[in-house]
Amino acid sequence: MNPLWSYLLTAVGVTGLLLAGRMKRTGWLVGLGAQFLWAAYAAATQQYGFLISSFIYGYVYATNYLTWRRAHQRNETPA
Repeated sequence: MNPLWSYLLTAVGVTGLLLAGRMKRTGWLVGLGAQFLWAAYAAATQQYGFLISSFIYGYVYATNYLTWRRAHQRNETPA
């Protein structure tokens, strides 16, 4: 497996967190999208434990995005 995967997964994940920390909607969506990359990585390397984590992280990113969206529609900042 090409080590470029490690750098790509790290870059995408950190970018999502930075954007989310700056209250940008795209941060949660980038993080959610990164989970598809993690799932591909898990399948390619046959490290299926990463599939479990990608589903869990995906759920957390989706839930946080929905919370952010609801608060943003009410012009509130989520706690």
